[in-house]
Amino acid sequence: MFAPHTVETAPEGSRATMAAMAGAGGGVVPDAVARLAASPELLTGFLDMTARFDRCTLDPIAREVVIMTVAVHNDCHICIAMHAGKLRKLGAPPELAAALRGQQPLADERLEAVRVFTREVMATAGAVDTRAVEAFSAHGYTERNALEVVLGVGTYTLSTFANRLVRAA
Repeated sequence: MFAPHTVETAPEGSRATMAAMAGAGGGVVPDAVARLAASPELLTGFLDMTARFDRCTLDPIAREVVIMTVAVHNDCHICIAMHAGKLRKLGAPPELAAALRGQQPLADERLEAVRVFTREVMATAGAVDTRAVEAFSAHGYTERNALEVVLGVGTYTLSTFANRLVRAA
Protein backbone atom coordinates (compact mmCIF):
# COMPACT_ATOMS: atom_id res chain seq x y z
CA MET A 1 0.00 0.00 0.00
CA PHE A 2 1.27 3.47 -0.95
CA ALA A 3 4.27 2.10 -2.79
CA PRO A 4 6.81 4.68 -3.89
CA HIS A 5 6.51 5.81 -7.49
CA THR A 6 9.22 6.51 -10.00
CA VAL A 7 8.95 9.23 -12.61
CA GLU A 8 7.78 6.52 -15.02
CA THR A 9 5.14 4.94 -12.74
CA ALA A 10 3.72 8.11 -11.22
CA PRO A 11 0.46 9.61 -12.45
CA GLU A 12 1.04 12.08 -15.28
CA GLY A 13 0.35 15.08 -13.03
CA SER A 14 3.23 14.14 -10.69
CA ARG A 15 5.89 13.30 -13.26
CA ALA A 16 7.27 16.79 -13.95
CA THR A 17 7.51 17.54 -10.24
CA MET A 18 9.26 14.26 -9.55
CA ALA A 19 11.66 14.76 -12.46
CA ALA A 20 12.54 18.24 -11.18
CA MET A 21 13.13 16.90 -7.68
CA ALA A 22 15.27 14.05 -9.02
CA GLY A 23 17.33 16.59 -10.96
CA ALA A 24 17.83 18.73 -7.88
CA GLY A 25 18.56 15.70 -5.70
CA GLY A 26 21.24 14.08 -7.81
CA GLY A 27 18.80 11.65 -9.38
CA VAL A 28 17.13 10.69 -6.12
CA VAL A 29 13.49 11.41 -5.37
CA PRO A 30 12.81 11.59 -1.62
CA ASP A 31 10.69 8.69 -0.35
CA ALA A 32 7.89 10.99 0.81
CA VAL A 33 7.66 12.60 -2.63
CA ALA A 34 7.70 9.18 -4.33
CA ARG A 35 4.80 8.04 -2.15
CA LEU A 36 2.79 11.28 -2.25
CA ALA A 37 3.09 11.27 -6.05
CA ALA A 38 0.07 8.93 -6.10
CA SER A 39 -1.93 12.16 -5.76
CA PRO A 40 -0.63 14.89 -8.05
CA GLU A 41 -3.02 17.33 -6.39
CA LEU A 42 -1.63 16.65 -2.92
CA LEU A 43 2.00 16.60 -4.06
CA THR A 44 1.87 19.79 -6.10
CA GLY A 45 -0.47 21.48 -3.62
CA PHE A 46 1.88 20.78 -0.73
CA LEU A 47 4.92 21.97 -2.66
CA ASP A 48 3.10 25.15 -3.69
CA MET A 49 2.04 25.82 -0.11
CA THR A 50 5.60 25.16 1.08
CA ALA A 51 6.98 27.65 -1.43
CA ARG A 52 4.47 30.25 -0.27
CA PHE A 53 5.31 29.63 3.39
CA ASP A 54 9.01 29.92 2.57
CA ARG A 55 8.33 33.39 1.11
CA CYS A 56 6.43 34.72 4.13
CA THR A 57 7.83 37.41 6.40
CA LEU A 58 8.66 35.11 9.32
CA ASP A 59 12.41 34.57 9.42
CA PRO A 60 13.70 31.12 8.39
CA ILE A 61 14.33 29.87 11.92
CA ALA A 62 10.90 31.04 13.11
CA ARG A 63 9.37 29.16 10.16
CA GLU A 64 11.25 26.03 11.21
CA VAL A 65 9.91 26.47 14.76
CA VAL A 66 6.38 26.43 13.33
CA ILE A 67 7.16 23.34 11.25
CA MET A 68 8.86 21.45 14.07
CA THR A 69 6.02 22.30 16.46
CA VAL A 70 3.49 20.83 14.02
CA ALA A 71 5.70 17.82 13.26
CA VAL A 72 6.23 16.99 16.94
CA HIS A 73 2.55 17.50 17.71
CA ASN A 74 1.58 15.16 14.86
CA ASP A 75 4.42 12.71 15.60
CA CYS A 76 5.82 12.78 12.06
CA HIS A 77 9.30 11.31 12.50
CA ILE A 78 10.46 11.99 8.94
CA CYS A 79 9.44 15.65 9.26
CA ILE A 80 11.14 15.99 12.64
CA ALA A 81 14.39 14.55 11.30
CA MET A 82 14.29 16.58 8.08
CA HIS A 83 13.54 19.89 9.79
CA ALA A 84 16.01 19.32 12.63
CA GLY A 85 18.56 19.02 9.83
CA LYS A 86 17.29 22.21 8.25
CA LEU A 87 17.68 24.02 11.58
CA ARG A 88 21.33 22.86 11.67
CA LYS A 89 21.87 24.15 8.13
CA LEU A 90 20.42 27.50 9.19
CA GLY A 91 22.98 27.69 12.00
CA ALA A 92 20.50 27.27 14.85
CA PRO A 93 22.00 25.97 18.08
CA PRO A 94 21.56 22.18 18.48
CA GLU A 95 19.61 22.69 21.69
CA LEU A 96 16.82 24.41 19.72
CA ALA A 97 15.86 21.23 17.84
CA ALA A 98 16.26 19.20 21.04
CA ALA A 99 13.93 21.52 22.95
CA LEU A 100 11.39 21.45 20.14
CA ARG A 101 11.52 17.64 20.04
CA GLY A 102 11.06 17.49 23.81
CA GLN A 103 8.35 20.16 23.77
CA GLN A 104 10.40 22.18 26.22
CA PRO A 105 10.45 25.98 26.49
CA LEU A 106 12.91 27.59 24.10
CA ALA A 107 15.75 29.75 25.40
CA ASP A 108 15.05 32.45 22.80
CA GLU A 109 11.94 34.36 23.93
CA ARG A 110 10.92 35.39 20.40
CA LEU A 111 11.12 31.83 19.14
CA GLU A 112 9.29 30.60 22.22
CA ALA A 113 6.51 33.07 21.39
CA VAL A 114 6.26 31.46 17.94
CA ARG A 115 6.17 27.96 19.44
CA VAL A 116 3.51 28.90 22.00
CA PHE A 117 1.39 30.72 19.43
CA THR A 118 1.66 27.80 16.99
CA ARG A 119 0.53 25.38 19.68
CA GLU A 120 -2.37 27.69 20.53
CA VAL A 121 -3.45 27.87 16.88
CA MET A 122 -3.47 24.06 16.74
CA ALA A 123 -5.17 23.59 20.12
CA THR A 124 -7.99 26.00 19.30
CA ALA A 125 -8.30 25.23 15.57
CA GLY A 126 -7.51 28.89 14.99
CA ALA A 127 -9.88 30.31 17.60
CA VAL A 128 -6.97 31.94 19.43
CA ASP A 129 -8.05 34.37 22.12
CA THR A 130 -7.04 38.02 22.14
CA ARG A 131 -4.54 37.56 24.97
CA ALA A 132 -2.61 34.93 23.00
CA VAL A 133 -2.46 37.21 19.96
CA GLU A 134 -1.32 40.10 22.16
CA ALA A 135 1.37 37.90 23.78
CA PHE A 136 2.61 36.96 20.31
CA SER A 137 2.55 40.62 19.24
CA ALA A 138 4.44 41.67 22.38
CA HIS A 139 7.48 39.90 20.91
CA GLY A 140 7.43 42.06 17.79
CA TYR A 141 5.21 39.86 15.64
CA THR A 142 2.44 41.31 13.50
CA GLU A 143 -1.05 40.31 12.44
CA ARG A 144 0.51 39.21 9.17
CA ASN A 145 2.90 36.95 11.08
CA ALA A 146 -0.02 35.44 13.01
CA LEU A 147 -1.72 34.57 9.72
CA GLU A 148 1.58 33.19 8.40
CA VAL A 149 1.71 30.85 11.39
CA VAL A 150 -1.74 29.61 10.32
CA LEU A 151 -0.35 29.07 6.80
CA GLY A 152 2.53 27.06 8.26
CA VAL A 153 0.21 25.00 10.46
CA GLY A 154 -2.02 24.21 7.49
CA THR A 155 0.86 23.39 5.18
CA TYR A 156 2.65 21.12 7.60
CA THR A 157 -0.50 19.50 8.96
CA LEU A 158 -1.14 18.41 5.38
CA SER A 159 2.44 17.16 5.09
CA THR A 160 2.56 15.33 8.42
CA PHE A 161 -0.81 13.66 7.92
CA ALA A 162 0.07 12.56 4.39
CA ASN A 163 3.56 11.36 5.37
CA ARG A 164 2.12 9.32 8.21
CA LEU A 165 -0.62 7.88 6.01
CA VAL A 166 1.83 6.70 3.34
CA ARG A 167 4.42 5.69 5.96
CA ALA A 168 7.13 7.78 4.35
CA ALA A 169 10.59 7.05 5.58
